[in-house]
Order: sequence, then C-alpha cells, then structure tokens
Amino acid sequence: MIVADVRERLSPSDLDLVVTLLARGEASGRERWRRRLAEEGRDALLDEPGLLGLLLAAPGLAAPTAALFVYVAVRSTLREARIDDAELSDYLAALLLEFGRRDRAWRISPADDQVYRYVGDIVADLDLVADARREFLLRAHLGNFSLWFAGVFPDHIVAGQRRRGGPDFSYYDTMGARGFRMASDHRLAHECRLAGIYERAADAFERLRVGLNRLSDSLFFRGPSSPDRLLRQVTDTYRLRLADN
Repeated sequence: MIVADVRERLSPSDLDLVVTLLARGEASGRERWRRRLAEEGRDALLDEPGLLGLLLAAPGLAAPTAALFVYVAVRSTLREARIDDAELSDYLAALLLEFGRRDRAWRISPADDQVYRYVGDIVADLDLVADARREFLLRAHLGNFSLWFAGVFPDHIVAGQRRRGGPDFSYYDTMGARGFRMASDHRLAHECRLAGIYERAADAFERLRVGLNRLSDSLFFRGPSSPDRLLRQVTDTYRLRLADN
C-alpha cells in the first residue's frame, strides 16, 4: 500500500543539495540555511519559495534524486492550488513515484496478479470481494488510480471524450473521492494511520486532480498548448478561483 513516506526517504545528501542550492554559492548562505535546517527541520527548507526552480536548473551531478524532486514539485504545485498540506503532498509524491514504475498503476499492490485498466473494473470487483484486506486495497486503489489517471494524463481524458465519448473529469473526481472516502472508513485505514489522509484526499479530490494537471502540463508533458489544453486550464483556473495565485 502507498504511504506518505517520501520525506523520510530523503538522505543527508538530498538535504545538503537543498542547502547548497538555496545558498546560491555563498558560504555564509550555506551556514545560514544549515542553521535553519537544524532549528526548524527539513520542511522549512523544502517549502522555500523558488526551490523547485533551483532543482530544475541544477546541472549534471547536482541533479536531485527522484524523491526530492517529485516531493518538492508536488508540494509547490499543490500550494499554488491552495492545498497547504505537507502530509497530503507527501502521499501524492509517493503515489507518483510508485505508479510510475512499470505496470504498478494497474495493480492494487506490486505482487497482485489482477490487472485493472479501467475504473469500472475496480468498482465491479468491489461489489464481489469478500476478503477484508483486498477490499481495503481496492477502495484505496479506486482513489489512487482515479487521481493518477485523470491527474497525470488530462489530455488523454479530453481526447477520449471527443473521440469515443469516454468519461469526463467529473466522473473521475466522483469515483476517486468515493474510493478515498470508502477507504477512510475501513478499519485497516485506521490501523495503518491512513484514514486522515484518505479523508482529506476525498474532500479535496478535484483540487488535487487540477494540481496534478498543472504539474503534468508544466513538467511531465510539456509542449505547445493545444486549444483543448488551454480551455481546460482557463476553465479550471476560474472555476477553482486560482486566477490570483
């Protein structure tokens, strides 16, 4: 199962890179940022405005690890979308790192044999499952998969609507929030201390999805903006009142 542990994966070398980048080559700056790290903890540095741009520009051997880059990118993007929740950002970063591996996004756990390529397939199995652990994993996967698919591949969602009459974003928002809500109610969510994260993800699902859309547009699938992408971006910005960010 996916847990919010990306910040825990960060090594001393990751934090040293953050200090170096924020210091911008100044020895006095390095000491100042090291002192702040010691006094306030890693989140104070990871939340620093401008860090994402510095990581993007870091050259060669100074390039950040995947864990550091993805966490900072998600955290920065979600704050722009008015979700100031470090733990939830950590969870989404873990989701991106996990689902980015081979066919992991299609399975409720890495070693599970069943492949789910559509939200409807997950829902169908939820109606049939009897095992408590599998039921919990299916509920969480409904939320995770909906957020991953609609968040990271928005252009694919729009193309599917136009060409095949596929489901729109509201379908994934509804089903994803439902999955996280059901997962939060499961006893295993409480035992694993995930109930709170699932509840907040359900409450903010659309805004989380739009935040991932922005991250996907700006970093994962950069390129000339199509009319459909531009319309989606403008519509989301004004619907969620993000225009003044």
